[in-house]
Amino acid sequence: MKVICQGIELSDAVLKVTKALNSKVVAPILEGIKITAKDDCLVLFATDLELSIEKKINAEVLLEGEVVVPGRFFADMVKMLTNEQIELSLDENLKLKIKYTDGEIEKQCFSADEYPEIKKPSDCQSFEIVSREFKDLISKTIFSVSTDDTRPTLKGCLFEAEEYTISSVALDGYRLARVQKPLERKLEGKIYQIVPARSLSELNKFLDDSEDILQIKIENNLMMVDLGNTCIMTRMLSGDFINYKQIIPNEFDTNVIINKDQFKASLDRAAILSRGEKNNLVKLDIKEDSLHLVSNSDDGANLHEIISINLVGKDMTIAFNSRYLLDCMRAIDDEFIKINLNTPVNPCVITPCDKEDYLYLILPVRMV
Repeated sequence: MKVICQGIELSDAVLKVTKALNSKVVAPILEGIKITAKDDCLVLFATDLELSIEKKINAEVLLEGEVVVPGRFFADMVKMLTNEQIELSLDENLKLKIKYTDGEIEKQCFSADEYPEIKKPSDCQSFEIVSREFKDLISKTIFSVSTDDTRPTLKGCLFEAEEYTISSVALDGYRLARVQKPLERKLEGKIYQIVPARSLSELNKFLDDSEDILQIKIENNLMMVDLGNTCIMTRMLSGDFINYKQIIPNEFDTNVIINKDQFKASLDRAAILSRGEKNNLVKLDIKEDSLHLVSNSDDGANLHEIISINLVGKDMTIAFNSRYLLDCMRAIDDEFIKINLNTPVNPCVITPCDKEDYLYLILPVRMV
C-alpha cells in the first residue's frame, strides 16, 4: 500500500471514526482503524462490534492495499500533521511508514485479514426521512434513556415506524419521552427496533439541520445511515421493550396551559437553589389562573414565583425533580405547552396544545 493525502482531511476522518472505538474493548484488533487504499479513495473504518463508522477521503493511491493501524496512536499522530501532505506506505512486514515534510514515523500494524467484517445492509427494509427531522427525533428522546445495566433494553430508543410515521421512545423508570416524525415515503411493512443510545448519540453528531433526505436501511438486526462519504452502522439491542403505552394515562382531571419559556426560566432559577440536593425538588401549586412554583434548599434559600396559566379542571399541588422537567423544556420548541395531571402521585404528561408529535411523562416526587 502506498497513498498520498492531505493531513487536514486525514485528521478529520480519523477523528470521526475513532468515535466507534470503545475503551472497554479487550481485543487489540478492535482498538485499531482499518485503512483501505483503493481507486482514488482512502477508506477508514472503526468498530466495537456495536457501532461502526466508515469515512472516505480523496487520495492519490499509488499502490492499493489495506491494514489495521493502532487507533489512538494514529489519531494522536495525524492531528499533529494537519498542515502537512502525508504519504502512507506499508511494507511486507506490516510496518506502516508515515512520511511528511520534515520526517517520518514507523509503526507496527495488524493484518486486515484479522479484522471483523461488518456487512452493509443492501437489499433490505428502509425508510426515508429529512435529516433535520431525524436529528430532532433523536435529540428530543435520547435524554430519557436509562443508564442502568440491569435493564439493557432501556439503554436504547425504541424505533416504531408504520406507513408515513416514525416514533422514538425512551424511558428510564422515572420519565418517558415519545416523539413522532413524518416519513418521506410510505413504509413497506413495520419497524420495531431498539437502537443503542450510544450509537444514536454519535450518529446525531453527524446529522445536520438540512432538508436533505436520508435513507436508513435495516437488515439482520443492523441499521445503516449512509451520509455520502460517511457511513454509520449500529447493531440493535435484543429483547423486549416495556409496553410503554399502558403507562400513559388516557384521561386527566387537571389540564394546564402554560408559556414554555416562562416555565423554563423559573425552573432554571429553582435548579440553582436545589443544586446538590438529593431530589432537586420543585413544588407546583396550581390554583385558578396561576402556577406557584416553590423551591427550597437545605441551607435556607427559598424561591417562590408565580406564572399565569389557563387551568381546566381541579386545583393541584404536586412536586417533581426539577431536572426532569428542565430536560423536557429544553427539548420543546413550542411557545405554549399543556401539562396534564390527575393526582399528586400519578404521572404528569406534557404535550403540545394542539398537536400529537411529542409526549413527555414524568413521575412526581411524594411530598412529606
